[in-house]
Amino acid sequence: MGTETLAIGSGRMFRYAFGSLLLLAGMSLLVAQGLAWLDLEPKLLRALQGGAICALGTALGAVPVLVIRRMPQAVSDTLLGFGAGVMLAATAFSLIVPGISAAQSLGLKPWAASGLISLGIMLGALGLYLVDRKVSGACPEMLAGGQERPAIAPRIWLFVFAIIAHNIPEGMAVGVSAGGGMPDADSLAMGIALQDVPEGLVIALVLAGAGMSRVRAFLIGAASGLVEPVFALLCAWLVSLAELLLPLGLALAAGAMLLVVTHEVIPESRRNGHDKLASLGLLIGFCLMMVMDTALG
Repeated sequence: MGTETLAIGSGRMFRYAFGSLLLLAGMSLLVAQGLAWLDLEPKLLRALQGGAICALGTALGAVPVLVIRRMPQAVSDTLLGFGAGVMLAATAFSLIVPGISAAQSLGLKPWAASGLISLGIMLGALGLYLVDRKVSGACPEMLAGGQERPAIAPRIWLFVFAIIAHNIPEGMAVGVSAGGGMPDADSLAMGIALQDVPEGLVIALVLAGAGMSRVRAFLIGAASGLVEPVFALLCAWLVSLAELLLPLGLALAAGAMLLVVTHEVIPESRRNGHDKLASLGLLIGFCLMMVMDTALG
């Protein structure tokens, strides 16, 4: 059990972590003030704020790597399962169901609305699959950073890049729901931010465990969520151009997130034999996001 316990770093690293939390809090206040000064349409501003909240969740998740050298694999797998549950509930209650309603509000019959959403789900999954193939086909030497020094294994970099790529549909979901004026856009952003916390932690711990300095691992983990506000703003702008893009955009994001959960997150959470804990985490995450999306949204 010795290797399965949390290893806490020195007092100096603890001060680094505490300082990083204060820095993130201060930066969040500055960003919030800066967003208030931007002359953006309310829907675009809402999307940018939601994406920023998601990025902050990722950054907060990376902070513990400054004081924790390693995490029990069971805890890591439970957190991955929790994230999978949050994403599944967000896909169902924040994307697919509102997407069908938005399609029907455009005058489509139930069969046509469901068909449009189904097409969007398949296209979204296909798009992310192609992104995954592109990332997985990257040159191992380039990912390893050359042979001048001990390099982190290409498999580790591929895992990190895959998680970063998976933040794209999360940003899309926030942007589409905010740009379309969906009533549950804020709860969706909060749910995704909650799910991003273990993602940031996993990225940072994986890199630190592979030999990278904890400060650098923290910085990469914190920066991995910056794609979310970018894609949130972009998708909110696109949705504002045409009504048909709202249900289609929701479906695209749903398809991409479904592929992430079933193809990457769930298998990774069960790879080390902690199936029951991963399933428990999934159920808790699903129920929590469902409550946030229905009772609080």
